Amino acid sequence: MYVNVAGGMTVDEPAADLSIVAAVASSVQNRAVGSMTAMFGEVGLGGEVRAITQPALRVREAARMGFERCVLPAANTDLPGSERPANLELIGVKTVDEALQVLLA
Repeated sequence: MYVNVAGGMTVDEPAADLSIVAAVASSVQNRAVGSMTAMFGEVGLGGEVRAITQPALRVREAARMGFERCVLPAANTDLPGSERPANLELIGVKTVDEALQVLLA
């Protein structure tokens, strides 16, 4: 699938897959994703949400930017206590269906 991003930006980061899926589903269902929710994850052809690299760095940056919750691959939720921001709820998902239930609820 090809997605046209405003401004012609090229997205070649696999961790952006879940965000793109959420944006398309949000548009189709005419339901907004919460503005204080960050998300990342690679999406496979079978609908699985795969682990990505550098989850601690991504979570820390989301917390620094003021997000209140973060939807990420379940395989990446095992961050050590020191890497787990207190002000950010981490929600692990294994499939796109799980993610959309959380994001569009």
